[in-house]
Order: sequence, then C-alpha cells, then structure tokens
Amino acid sequence: MDSPVTLERDGAVAVVTLNRPERRNALTVELKEALHQALAEVAADPDVRAVVLAGSGKSFCVGQDLGEHVKSLRGDSATSFDTVEKHYNPIVTLLATMPKPVVCAINGGAVGAGLGFAMACDLRIAAEGATFATAFSAIGLTADSGLSATLTHSLGAARATELLLLGESFDAAQALASGLVRSVVPADEVLGAALTLARKLAAGPTLAYAEIKKAVAIGAVSSLDTVLAAEAAGQARLGVTRDHHEAVEAFLEKRAPAFEGR
Repeated sequence: MDSPVTLERDGAVAVVTLNRPERRNALTVELKEALHQALAEVAADPDVRAVVLAGSGKSFCVGQDLGEHVKSLRGDSATSFDTVEKHYNPIVTLLATMPKPVVCAINGGAVGAGLGFAMACDLRIAAEGATFATAFSAIGLTADSGLSATLTHSLGAARATELLLLGESFDAAQALASGLVRSVVPADEVLGAALTLARKLAAGPTLAYAEIKKAVAIGAVSSLDTVLAAEAAGQARLGVTRDHHEAVEAFLEKRAPAFEGR
C-alpha cells in the first residue's frame, strides 16, 4: 500500500506530499499522523532550508475524511473530536512555527482543514482551476486548523466571518486578488513553480526567515511595545550570525552574498 504521505528531497528543499489522490487527499488518522511525522522530521533537519507542501492527484486536500469521521461518531461521539487537539493543532503549529519557509503548492481543491493547512504555510501558489472553501458550517461545525485566525489576519474579520458563516467557495483568481496566494499558474506548473520559489528561499538567510516568521506571528496579536521588543531581540540574535556578517561584507565588496543558513 502506498504511504499516505511522501517525503522527497531536492537539495536543501524537502517536498512533503499528501498521497491519497483517489480520495482527494481527505484526512484520515493515518494520513494526519504520517504528515505530522514528516513535518517534524524536516523541521528538525538542518540540511533542509525550505519545504514544499503539496497534494497528489487533482486536489490539494478536501479536509477530514467524513467516512472515517462518521464511524467515529457512531462509535464514541464523545471522543470524535479528539483529533483536533491530537492531530490538526500540532500539524498547523509545525507549519506555522517551522524555522524555515514553507511553500504550499495548491494543485486543486483546498477545503476545510485542507484550507487551514494551506493558510498555515508561509507562501502559496495555486493552480488556475483550484477552488477554496471553509465548509465547516455546512456540517454544523465551527472552524479548526487555525482558520479563524489565519483568515481573519489575512482578510479581516468581516470577510473571514462571511466565509466561515456561509461556507461559499471562491476560486484561484479571487484568492489571488485578496492576497491569499502569491501567484496562479496552470495546474501542471504548480509544483514546479513552488519548487522554484522554495529553492530560492533555501539559498537565502534561513535564520532570518525564522525570525521573520516569529515577528509576524507576534505582530499579528500584540501591542506595539511587545512588537518592538520582539524585533529588537530578533535583530540581536541575527546580528551575530554568519549570514548577516557575510551579507554586509558582500555589500561592501559589491558581490552577491553566499548564505549558509548559519
């Protein structure tokens, strides 16, 4: 049986792929556990300096596998939603806090938790035919996978509330216009475009990227005093890195810096 998640290396880029194409990469416990393991592995690997999260087949991820979910509801409904804290929250946390950039290659539908995973990544590239939806209210649920935060931070409270209440789908062009994705490309070019972007990031100042991710997360929810203090601490940490010193020397010598991620 094929693994529900594959992990491949492309130099300093790791490609993590959801691999249930016949089920549009719907999320089972097995897939969620494999995804968490793969993300934890690449997060801890100093040789990996950028990550691509992708989906196999014609969809990125349509969220929870409802076939598995209904079996859980019919069995012990009191524990049916343990998966949110046990699986979804750790996966989103890994994506959002990983000390290296994560690029999401959205080759098709991104729905529910699938949209949540995509929004937890740092940058997103979508296929021309990709569609997006929250979908939770249609089955009597609220948001999970961080969407109540990521959509609000990206779109504002009014638009996030609209998408979560009504569950209306939107397409790649709308996602681009609202800034949710960086670019829209033909479906057969999505992975290649994501890899190109990830390779560029992998050649950059990895430690600075990690500090930028932390600073933006703090800036989204904190007071100005807290933000300024966090920025100062981040600059102090980066000031002693080899990459910063290399970049300054390269500037003075009028050459391109050679970043090492150290």
